[in-house]
Amino acid sequence: MLNENKIRLMTDISMLEKERSRDLTLVHRYFRGDYIGLHLLRSLLGYTFCWCLGMVLVGMCKVEDIISAMSITDLADYLLGYLTWYIGGLAVYLMITFIVYFVRYRRAARSMKLYLGGLKSLERRYELSDRDREQPGKGVRRS
Repeated sequence: MLNENKIRLMTDISMLEKERSRDLTLVHRYFRGDYIGLHLLRSLLGYTFCWCLGMVLVGMCKVEDIISAMSITDLADYLLGYLTWYIGGLAVYLMITFIVYFVRYRRAARSMKLYLGGLKSLERRYELSDRDREQPGKGVRRS
């Protein structure tokens, strides 16, 4: 005889696995610090590359100002100003990256808890049904 509760539980577990398979593998593969650190490093490299590319474009647009300023102090002031913007922007970008990936990992960990809880519940139900089969006098009535 089919047990409807087991079937519902297996369906729920399967749907959770299908919908959140990416989250489940994420938690299974990485520790929280490693996952967040990896994405912070990727963000740092991406931001630095884009900033350097932007500085090349700004340098090409302001080449006339740079050549006319030609004094070391003016050039140092330009570089210091751009470096300040780089560090400030980088700090904000890394903070946003940290928050986003911290929340993603936490959500994935919650999904993993639900998934494992469902599997444990299913395992307990199978153990109970196996015990009932082994002890014919209890639980199931046979004539």
